[in-house]
Amino acid sequence: MSDPRPILFFDSGVGGLSIVARARVAVPQARFVYVADSAGFPYGIKDEAEIAGRVPALLGRLAERYSPRLIVIACNTASTIALAAVRGALDIPIVGTVPAIKPAAAHSRTRTIGVLGTAATVRQAYVDDLAKRFAADCHVIRHGSADLVTLAEAKLRGEAVAVESVKAAIAPMLDAPGADAMDTVALACTHFPLLAEELAQAFGRPVTFVDGGSGIARRIAHLTTGESFARTAPDLAVFTGTIGDGLDQALATYGFPSCIRL
Repeated sequence: MSDPRPILFFDSGVGGLSIVARARVAVPQARFVYVADSAGFPYGIKDEAEIAGRVPALLGRLAERYSPRLIVIACNTASTIALAAVRGALDIPIVGTVPAIKPAAAHSRTRTIGVLGTAATVRQAYVDDLAKRFAADCHVIRHGSADLVTLAEAKLRGEAVAVESVKAAIAPMLDAPGADAMDTVALACTHFPLLAEELAQAFGRPVTFVDGGSGIARRIAHLTTGESFARTAPDLAVFTGTIGDGLDQALATYGFPSCIRL
């Protein structure tokens, strides 16, 4: 019998759409529900206690409402802080999004890599552990930027994003000791792949950007192998607060024909 349960994607904003794009290729038959916690946006400037309390409670309510077969926390900040708590609270598969330090280190030839995320993500012990386990022989340059998140959301709303604004947001990373040798950067925020073109111009030299999107898509496909799917309703985007002007059009291009406020 076909199963109508959707896959639920969760982020503080619309950065998680960068994950959705890869997942659609991996599981094209699945129904998606995308939830943006716009009432709590942005997560990257909040303290750990607030995120640790908010995310599991909200996902619990969303699981009751939408009965997903699987939840993807398409947010590095929420994942590095609250992933374990969410998995402990819900009896369905939970896929997290964590900084792609392992593939960044594997790719680097200079052994100098960057981790570009939000301030709340790059300071986590979780990131310390990833660097210790997978990039022990690398010089790791971290930088947290809330401005890049804002710029990515603006781009999705259809606003022009100046490369100079992106360059200003990453200036501390470019000015860090040893940055001249940095050849690979882990984009540790799901918003940032949406600015891939602008970031490449802002760096001004050959740098490889890596993120976890493809790996997450493969994980979703693996966890749903052999399952049946029934698309009994269109894909849906849900906002916990304000729906920004222009986002409905952007969401439609990612396969969400309608969006509602929770």
